[in-house]
Amino acid sequence: MKSCTLYFFVFFFSFNSLIAQSRYFPSMGTWDKKDPSILKVDTKLLQVAVDFAIETESSAEQNLKASHYLSAFGREPFGFPVGPMKDRGPATGLVIYKGYVIAEWGDPARVDLTFSVAKSVLSTTVGLAVDQGLIRSEKDLVYPYMAPIIPYDPYKMLMNKSDHLNDEDVFDLFGTEHNKKITWEHLLRQTSDWEGSLWGKPDWADRPQGNSATWINRERNEPGSVYKYNDTRVNVLALAAMNVWRKPLPIVFKEMVMDKIGASPTWRWTGYENSFVIIDGQIMQSVSGGSHWGGGLFISAYDQARFGYLTLNKGKWNGEQIISESWIEKSLSPTPVQTNYGFMNYFLNTDKKEIPAAPSTAFFHLGAGTNMIYVDPENDLVIVTRWIENSKKAELVEKVLKAIGK
Repeated sequence: MKSCTLYFFVFFFSFNSLIAQSRYFPSMGTWDKKDPSILKVDTKLLQVAVDFAIETESSAEQNLKASHYLSAFGREPFGFPVGPMKDRGPATGLVIYKGYVIAEWGDPARVDLTFSVAKSVLSTTVGLAVDQGLIRSEKDLVYPYMAPIIPYDPYKMLMNKSDHLNDEDVFDLFGTEHNKKITWEHLLRQTSDWEGSLWGKPDWADRPQGNSATWINRERNEPGSVYKYNDTRVNVLALAAMNVWRKPLPIVFKEMVMDKIGASPTWRWTGYENSFVIIDGQIMQSVSGGSHWGGGLFISAYDQARFGYLTLNKGKWNGEQIISESWIEKSLSPTPVQTNYGFMNYFLNTDKKEIPAAPSTAFFHLGAGTNMIYVDPENDLVIVTRWIENSKKAELVEKVLKAIGK
């Protein structure tokens, strides 16, 4: 009897292992395409979805610098870009179903800015630091992990140092009593209410609200109690994470994620013209978690899809656990004070308000433009859509779901 039971378990686990190994993962430079009809997808309805994505291309300027200055962001205090920008391409996208490309439009190989989708990449580098034990827990306070930060300022040699005798040569991201209360999780969920300025951008100048007389001296919210989408604080997380890794975050992300999932060599992740610091004698650029003031992640739709497919598979790629499954689960846990948001920039569909036709288990990495990587584990589906009107993204998903029979 015992031998039969043992045989059953060996057979069971071997069978499941075979199923896992048979799942398709694209190698570098290729992504197999399948005729949608082979996967029982309605080709006519799928074409309707593709046509819709092309027809509802964003009306914003293709010159992203001009677009910035014509938007509310360009009229904010200190709203001028300090990082590189790039003219965008046409409406572009991919539909990945059961691991295979079943539709594409525009120019999926073109490298464009992806705006706040970069936040999902940034939070991944923090997750990798937790996985590696560099951060014991995301619930830890951040300030004990921080060394004095030494800015790289080549113009200092030209100034009269006697006029700056009382100036600090270093700065402390978490030196105030308020900032010392902030945990990694607060930063990941955008509930920190971090106070201060970084790279010439004060926290109060990003999406300011209410009476301007209160912006600087407003009452601080207890960390964790209020959600506020704020790119200065996102950049604080990027600098804090680089201090833990002691190397540039693009190198971390390249070596530990993108190389392993077969991404192209064309993506770049940048910071600002003034976001350089010195760590261990090396000049390093602290990256941006978005493109609110320029900079951020330049990437193709194909490489966006690889990252989305990685998160669809709970951080596993072709048998290797690249991001721990527990970190993906944490990233998808609702923020108590903003229940449609997990760790940045995982938007959740738990209330089905953003994408009513999608399952509540679906989520999406979202950035301005609109740039969206829609991830639907229940339907084994990833949709990348770039430069679509934000109000139309939910309808695009609905049309694709109808095409696959959902």
